[in-house]
Amino acid sequence: MTDLPRLLEIAEGAVAIAADLVESRPPGAVHSKGDRDMASDTDIAVEQAVRAHLAKETPQIAFLGEEEGAHPGEGELSWVLDPIDGTVNYLHGVPLWGISLGLVAGTSQRLGVLHFPRLGTRYTAAEGLGAFRNGEAIRVSRCEQLSEALVMAGDFAVGADAAARNRPRTALIDLLVPRVQRIRMLGTAALHLALVADGSLDASIMFSNKPWDTSAGVIIAREAGAIVVDVDGSPHDVASGATIALSPGIAEELLPLI
Repeated sequence: MTDLPRLLEIAEGAVAIAADLVESRPPGAVHSKGDRDMASDTDIAVEQAVRAHLAKETPQIAFLGEEEGAHPGEGELSWVLDPIDGTVNYLHGVPLWGISLGLVAGTSQRLGVLHFPRLGTRYTAAEGLGAFRNGEAIRVSRCEQLSEALVMAGDFAVGADAAARNRPRTALIDLLVPRVQRIRMLGTAALHLALVADGSLDASIMFSNKPWDTSAGVIIAREAGAIVVDVDGSPHDVASGATIALSPGIAEELLPLI
């Protein structure tokens, strides 16, 4: 049986290494990854440091990083890392960015650690063990009226097919504006999911699902009591196309609109 409490300790140690590194150095050179998408030297350095630490602590577990891809292991377990989720925010000096480390088994999220150094918050969860912010248990909001809901919309797409991919995003915003209290967009999937988990937000809707962006946040939100589904309402996993997390109290109103 997988020892989730022990693996969560290892994950927290890895994220602490990442936080110390990212806070101790400037971003460095910026490398283009396509249309308006980029990584800094610090993104790459953090990923390399975390991968090396986890290879030492858990050599049997595979590793997937946003910047340098997959490294094989044994069995179905895999660490999934976004060294800096919200790189554009980070490069612009906006404090809304964080480190996201999850553990998945096949396509199922098993544990996650999210750390936001400039906000002073760390979120943790493991399957069946609950969700925590800075060591205190957290739960999703009790909102039951969509008109009172603060909803987070995922970032807009970039790239060659951005116009087509953004049409459903803008259509959703048009649909929700007259129905919800407010819509926000923070530029970091990890923080969207963390704020749903701790009840600050009532829903987060992202028409994308990159595992390094969402694996840690999904298990944290789910352990805090959120409903987390794909765009068709099926349970969310690593292979899902979208990432929708919401308080159960607004599910009946919100999910049909999506």
